[in-house]
Amino acid sequence: MTKKRVLLIDDEARVRTSLKMVLEPTYDIYQAADAQEGLEVFRKEGPDLVLLDVILPGTDGLAVLETLRSENKMTPVIMLTGTKSVKTAVDAMKLGAADYLSKPFDVEELRIVVNRALTSQALEREVKQLRAQVVQRYAFHNLIGKSQSMQEIYAKIEQVADSRTTVLITGESGTGKELVAKALHYNTSRRERPFIALNCAALPETLIESELFGHEKGSFTDATARRVGQFELANTGTMFLDEIGDLSAVTQAKLLRVLQEREFSRIGGVQSIKVDVRIVAATNKNLDELVRKGLFREDLYYRLAEIIIEIPPLRARKGDATLLAHSFVRRFAADQRRSV
Repeated sequence: MTKKRVLLIDDEARVRTSLKMVLEPTYDIYQAADAQEGLEVFRKEGPDLVLLDVILPGTDGLAVLETLRSENKMTPVIMLTGTKSVKTAVDAMKLGAADYLSKPFDVEELRIVVNRALTSQALEREVKQLRAQVVQRYAFHNLIGKSQSMQEIYAKIEQVADSRTTVLITGESGTGKELVAKALHYNTSRRERPFIALNCAALPETLIESELFGHEKGSFTDATARRVGQFELANTGTMFLDEIGDLSAVTQAKLLRVLQEREFSRIGGVQSIKVDVRIVAATNKNLDELVRKGLFREDLYYRLAEIIIEIPPLRARKGDATLLAHSFVRRFAADQRRSV
């Protein structure tokens, strides 16, 4: 296995020698005695991690940290200092340092901190790769269908995707409403933020409020610990509420508050929690009719239906059945490693 590369930037030769002795059995080590040399080695070798002294001749180590982070945010930087300055540590972390070590350093702590930073970097890269695959999978132009109705849906998704506008997706069961919701999410600036889906019909009334907003410890009999709700988890991302027509009147009122105020409180809590969440809802019911019958709040309906995307059933999408069949055959053949 290829060794990870670690760059040491420190003006003290004895410190570099000590660091090299500890780390060299596990990592490939590069060295630099000042900021300029360090930046040159960084740009040439592209190390996986940097150990950077706070005090360097002629240049402040925090300034070097800013440059390193601006050129490559994925490379973790661990700061080294001869003083246990809390302010310096805070400043370094604010600028994006992965961690902080004081000289003289403890050998075991050094190994742990370096390994932790590299492990975190590997996980971050894996998440980015997975998100890139998800973006490709749910890109709106990969939705299958050439019918006129589907072309209109593609155009509407492209038009409203990158906005905070609330979208209501309607259509029969099985028409692909969640797929459209994901296309809306993954074609926006929120694409790297959470996409949280919740089926409102799948949870009993006693649990839906806790699931959406969370609860504080002791707020009811089974609340043995604080629970973070789905809205909190979806912060800065998208919340997809499927089967929205099944919400009770009480939960409808609380959802309306979230849409109006962009805040909520956990069950049993007194603190208001601010959230930045884009709401996409879906239903296979006729919400207009439910409003007329008094079963769904009119004010909530108009908040949810700022944009309506109606997904037609396959029987109304002339020519799309063949495309879908071919797509399924290719997908299953790939899964089974068979030729079509």
